Amino acid sequence: MQSKKLFLSLILASSTTLAFAASPAKVMVLLSPGFEEGETVEIIDVLRRGGFNVDSVSIAGEYVPGAHEITIKADKVLPMDAKRLTPYKDYDMLVIPRGWTGVDHLVADNRVLELAKAYSDAGKFIGAMCAGPNVLATAGVLKGKTITAYPGKRTEPLYKEATYKPETVVIDGKLITSKAPGTALPFAFALVDALGGDSTFIKKRFYYNDLKQWPDGVKE
Repeated sequence: MQSKKLFLSLILASSTTLAFAASPAKVMVLLSPGFEEGETVEIIDVLRRGGFNVDSVSIAGEYVPGAHEITIKADKVLPMDAKRLTPYKDYDMLVIPRGWTGVDHLVADNRVLELAKAYSDAGKFIGAMCAGPNVLATAGVLKGKTITAYPGKRTEPLYKEATYKPETVVIDGKLITSKAPGTALPFAFALVDALGGDSTFIKKRFYYNDLKQWPDGVKE
């Protein structure tokens, strides 16, 4: 009887370990008034298709207006009290989309800067695209990193401590950055793969590779 109990205990312990190992990563996507709707929805959509638990987290109320008058209902709202931020530091990845006004709001929010620093210090995944890396620069976590972002005077001067490359997606360890609204899909696919997923199936469903053959203009 004792050996049978021991055998059952080992099975339960093994199954618990497997369940824990197989649990999908948790991703937090920040929302702020003036966010870029296309980028943000594309990121959330692709990550959920990849099998991950994704929460859109607003810094300002449950309903968040985007840059082009599209309002999204956030899954969660960041608490105003900084002492209650601990649960929001427990995700596996922090993602920062852009939108000029949206990024301005994020940069001015000490809660967001604290989260960015916490994720960087913990060696967790951080994804930021377009002007999103402005938040990381303000938080002081880009020193020695290689990144990309939306080019121009509103971004590049902030990245003096980093190496800036005008590429579609740049991966430096657990920091993943992307360039502009048109690069949202490759960025989202990179996030899926970084978290241990496989973006190949999603790309096939999206006919993503067909886009590479699509001409920029129609010739008459």
